[in-house]
Amino acid sequence: MHSIAKKRLRPEYLFRVFGIALFVYLLLGFMILPCLNTLTSIFTTINGTTGRTDPWAVIRFFFAGNMSAYVWNSLKLALYLVVTVNVVGVSIVLLTEYFDIKGAKFLRAGYMTTMIYSGVALVTGYLFLYGRDGMLTTTLVNAFPGLNPNWFSGFNAVMFTMTFACTSNHALFLRNAIRGIDYNTVEAARNLGARPLKVLVKVVFPTLIPTMFSLTVMTFITGLCAMSAPTLLGFDSINPEIVRLAGSSVADEAFPQARAALLSIILAMFTIVLLTVLSSYERKGHYLSVSKTKAKLVKQKINNPVANALAHAYAYILFIIYMTPVIMIVIFSFQTYGAIRMKTLDLSNWTLLNYFGQADYSYLTSRGVYRVREGSISGLFSNQSMLEGIQLSFVLSAVGAALACVIVVVACNYIFRHKKTGVIVEYSLLFPWLLPTILICYSYRTYFNSESVGYVFNTNLYYMERVRILIVIAYAVVKLPFSLRMIKAAFYAIDEELEDAARNLGASSLVAFLRVKLPIILPSVLAVFALNFNSLFTEYDMSASFASSYGRSYAMVIQSMTADEGLYGYNINASGRQCASTVFIMVVSGIILYLVYGVGARDLGERLESRERRRKRWNRIVRRPLGHKLQKEA
Repeated sequence: MHSIAKKRLRPEYLFRVFGIALFVYLLLGFMILPCLNTLTSIFTTINGTTGRTDPWAVIRFFFAGNMSAYVWNSLKLALYLVVTVNVVGVSIVLLTEYFDIKGAKFLRAGYMTTMIYSGVALVTGYLFLYGRDGMLTTTLVNAFPGLNPNWFSGFNAVMFTMTFACTSNHALFLRNAIRGIDYNTVEAARNLGARPLKVLVKVVFPTLIPTMFSLTVMTFITGLCAMSAPTLLGFDSINPEIVRLAGSSVADEAFPQARAALLSIILAMFTIVLLTVLSSYERKGHYLSVSKTKAKLVKQKINNPVANALAHAYAYILFIIYMTPVIMIVIFSFQTYGAIRMKTLDLSNWTLLNYFGQADYSYLTSRGVYRVREGSISGLFSNQSMLEGIQLSFVLSAVGAALACVIVVVACNYIFRHKKTGVIVEYSLLFPWLLPTILICYSYRTYFNSESVGYVFNTNLYYMERVRILIVIAYAVVKLPFSLRMIKAAFYAIDEELEDAARNLGASSLVAFLRVKLPIILPSVLAVFALNFNSLFTEYDMSASFASSYGRSYAMVIQSMTADEGLYGYNINASGRQCASTVFIMVVSGIILYLVYGVGARDLGERLESRERRRKRWNRIVRRPLGHKLQKEA
């Protein structure tokens, strides 16, 4: 008994008990209870006529009103995107990785631009080109006066934008799958007389089916839960309607909160069904076996000259579609307010005003008098609202990404040491994958917007600056599943004998984890942190769901400024700041992706080889001036 009591007083045992208790507290308080509150709110609606609780009021309203139209619009968008995104996504990967296309590396860089800008930044980039006052639309309207300037709006505009925005997963995952194909199987099929198209269909595509199925499900869920594109392009779908209803009141319309809850639950049901189907399919293990001596895939030449010309034309047309918004945004970020407003390039008048500095703005009033508003034209890093948005997003994103990584690292250590109970912990951390992001944020907004929640000591977390705590928690919770999948893979690389050796030398489990395990997995953890931060820094959906002036993220500031450009003489060059903001986002995201997938993805041999190349290059630079000096002295 004395030894048991002594064991329970050891720091690592107390730390474990505290960790389990904290985990249960967080799981119940920030995952299960808020979502249950959202579910029950559907059936506790008070009928305005009778004043009594009517559990079926929202259901009747769903079928009688236009709520079903939002569900159908989202389903239609998701179904169409499954086709268009897969066609374009498979095309860009085949053109750069499988077929021998001239300039493949150049094309790949253009196709992967959606990885460095997304969300509001990407949609506004397309609007800058194709919107009502967009550069291309203005040119077309001048050439064809009968053309509708609002042609780029609604369903077609959303589908076009998201088709090219959602191919990032194909560029990452499908590219790796094609690179993993055994060339021996391709060569064997060709030696048996199979045509190139038949080899592609019968040999290559079967190995890609598991990856394609996962990408299809991810695309469907992305289309179903779309937020930025429908909001900015004027398409009625589920997520924007949930955000609108969440900010409405009973005085405006019938039971808006319950309707928002019902739409959130419908999204959750679709997501759960899709993920269940995906898990069932993965368990079947539909994979193609390959030879033991695997050969690297050799790019296939297109021998038919007509087919080769068409493939090259298609590849470069896609490249133009991907790169035109990026190039235009970069160029116009250095143009004056007048050039941006008129969507005309003025190559003789470049400026850094969209990035730095301020300028006065003179305008003609309705009475015909010129007035000057001092400092109303300001750059990205000279505008107070933009700086506050950048600062807030930077802090919230960094804290949320770090919190997710810390929770997952501690959980993974527990999962690998306690196999039975670790399964419960693992599935609990994967729970947010079953729910749409909008449902989690809406549940937080309604559940914690009260001073009677004992879980948070009767504190209203939605009140004023406290909403930032909710945003950070939402950021961390949403990123838990992805962080778990990535960091758990890093734990598999740890040799268990290292920890055993540390413990044999007298180190406790906690010390062995901090001194042995953590240094091994730290590069992977930092990579996950960087990717989480990258996606959260430009995030719009979650911040818009909370809709608070104390939680205005960087993306929200960009969107609101552009919408109010020129109103009452303020936000005069909001479009210019928007272009500069997109460039800034692309630079930050590009640096992070380079550190993760460039430098961070190299193995030890590649790093040593790179270091040797740098050393030789430095020696050549140093020796050249030294050689010239010796020749002169001689």
